[in-house]
Amino acid sequence: MGYIKEATPKQSDSEITTALLFSQHHSHNQPQHIHTPNNNTNDNVTNNEFIRQNPSSFSSSFSSPNNYSMSSYDPENGATNGAVSVNNDNSNHQQQTVVIPETAHQISTDSWLQAGFVLTTGINSAYVLGYSGAIMVPLGWIPAVLGLLAATVISLYANALIAKLHEYGGKRHIRYRDLAGFIYGPRAYSLTWALQYINLFMINTGFIILAGSSIKAAYELFNENHALKLPYCIIISGFVCALFAIGIPHLSALRIWLGVSTFFGLIYIVIAIALSLKDGINSPPRDYTVPTERGKVFTTIGAAANLVFAFNTGMLPEIQATVRKPVVGNMMKALYFQFSVGVVPMYAIVFIGYWAYGNKTDSYLLSNVHGPVWVKALANISTFLQTVIALHIFASPMYEYLDTRFGITGSAFHPKNLGSRVLIRGGYLALNTFVSALLPFLGDFMSLTGAISTFPLTFILANHMYFKAKRNKLSMAMKIWLWINIVFFSCMAVASFIAALRLIAVDSKTYHVFADLEG
Repeated sequence: MGYIKEATPKQSDSEITTALLFSQHHSHNQPQHIHTPNNNTNDNVTNNEFIRQNPSSFSSSFSSPNNYSMSSYDPENGATNGAVSVNNDNSNHQQQTVVIPETAHQISTDSWLQAGFVLTTGINSAYVLGYSGAIMVPLGWIPAVLGLLAATVISLYANALIAKLHEYGGKRHIRYRDLAGFIYGPRAYSLTWALQYINLFMINTGFIILAGSSIKAAYELFNENHALKLPYCIIISGFVCALFAIGIPHLSALRIWLGVSTFFGLIYIVIAIALSLKDGINSPPRDYTVPTERGKVFTTIGAAANLVFAFNTGMLPEIQATVRKPVVGNMMKALYFQFSVGVVPMYAIVFIGYWAYGNKTDSYLLSNVHGPVWVKALANISTFLQTVIALHIFASPMYEYLDTRFGITGSAFHPKNLGSRVLIRGGYLALNTFVSALLPFLGDFMSLTGAISTFPLTFILANHMYFKAKRNKLSMAMKIWLWINIVFFSCMAVASFIAALRLIAVDSKTYHVFADLEG
């Protein structure tokens, strides 16, 4: 079911923009394309005739103000979100409508480079300080290096499939669940929504654990009394993240903060690499054998889940929604930037960290390094500050949902919006913080997140959605290839889920809840 909205611009009474919006439950049926007028009086007749033939759709569009109240501005279209974006099809000289769903956040405002920095911030976040211990140690040199290279190529491919479906069926799918719901129907919409928010919630939980660990590490550089426990540090981190979330209304508003994030990221990456190199050169030969005390099979499977976790956001359509037109071409540029320039710092710190400390590499690399106290303190403080910004990226789909649901628009510092964000975003991050303090097992969270959401969202669903959307145009070889990916990653998801649960069970016996973990 949809509705029609007519708006008459000031320039001319004959220039009419007609918007057709679809409900989230509209799945297999292709949207009706309503042509935008080209200063032709016949178009008015066509639009009026459509309204006369569909009076229920026309009247329903005005029966509920919520149906058509669009709050955010789309500078590409010169209209509020929900208006029709016109793309010229040079092959048949016809105009096609692209429908943009209602959202309280900005659409089509950012360059591909800004989107590329958003993606790069994700893969070079403070999580990179844990990959040497969480990926390299359980796998060893050859499997880990080959696995990282394979995960890079496969992740680029899977993300490209999702990016190419962004305007599928004449509708711009600005949320992951919108795309799944459009292709499969309402049940897939709800399931994808649940998987995505589990994924993002657990990623944010890991970020708060990392931020708390960095505060604790910086404190213990100057105080050896261990008075500041990890749960207290996690609470501090959650509070600071909430303050930042209240002040930054949406993903596009990060802008200068992406540069700040890159600056802080380079600080802890450069310091970790430099001190690891120094330690590696001055240390005796290291042991690179794979530890077996926790069960080699389960730790290997868990590390494989961490491989795909390292490269994938689970929110590609939400990031692509911020990109200017042409959205597919610009998103591909952003992905190429992420998987070329963006992966270099991550590769460097992961390989050098493992080379320097072998199978004694900690799950937080800065716990291994030796050097001047002020340098290590700078690295830990930079880690904390970058984590606050990175968490905001992965929390933005939840913020977008909440802001749209409760109609929070306009200035971030308007008293009404400040109060709403304090309650809504503060409540969401309070829950994140509580879970982080309750079960601060970072490596296990990465494995579980990769198993229950990253595998299904980024690999299983991406390949099957592309197959379903394009199957009439695909060769038999391409169809077989897509199904090989679907089956393989389905098996990996099940195995990783079992392995992650076992690892959490083992750690839960070792550490009590609200544990004051070291490192």
